[in-house]
Amino acid sequence: MKASRLAAAAAVAGSAVLVLSGPAFAHVSVSPEGTAAKGGYATVDFKVPNERDDASTTKLEVAFPTDHPLASVMPEPIPGWTAQVTKAKLAKPLTVHGQQISEAVSKVTWTASGKGIEPGYFQKFPLSVGPLPEDADELVFKAIQTYSNKEVVRWIEVQQDGQEEPENPAPVLQLSAASDDHHGGGAKGASDDSDDADDADDAKTAHTGAEASGTDSDDGGTDTTARVLGVAGIVVGAAGVAYGVFAGRRRSEA
Repeated sequence: MKASRLAAAAAVAGSAVLVLSGPAFAHVSVSPEGTAAKGGYATVDFKVPNERDDASTTKLEVAFPTDHPLASVMPEPIPGWTAQVTKAKLAKPLTVHGQQISEAVSKVTWTASGKGIEPGYFQKFPLSVGPLPEDADELVFKAIQTYSNKEVVRWIEVQQDGQEEPENPAPVLQLSAASDDHHGGGAKGASDDSDDADDADDAKTAHTGAEASGTDSDDGGTDTTARVLGVAGIVVGAAGVAYGVFAGRRRSEA
């Protein structure tokens, strides 16, 4: 009885720890779809969980870093949400594909036109962004989450080196090493040259043609080989069984 009581107490304590520590992991975060390479373009997802049992998330505001401004930011349409992109003048113009850019995106705001993110659910908010800075290892975004009961949670605390994670950490996008094509693993920016698209179409057409011409012969050869190996396996298996039966009879007769 004493042992069972101790086990029950330990289980209750463990459950309490899980309940108390759960919300620490449920914060607004950002991650790339594939890679976010320095100097390139990427598609990133802002993941927003609903941490309330009695209210829905109805609004998300994401502020963009001013020390590394992004010239191209395009939201993906999300059913039940409207997106607004806000731009601001740059103190120092950027040069993108040989052109001077005097303004960059300062904020993106998503507002629910329906129920929003209901309790027990989360929502991803995709963005195509770029070009990413070449002189930074990460980008810090500050997010504000608003609930249907007018509660506002500010995910704006920046992680400090050597310290524990803050209660409301700001989303951080980790950047990988620059790739050769400067487009990373995500979507290309709106300012890419049309020649790149033409080259990609030509390459796709050539690849499709090569697949069409080689599919029948490759599949035929593979299928024939598989059948031969299958028949050989059956023959070897049958021979092994016959040998086993024959050897068993000889031992019994002896």
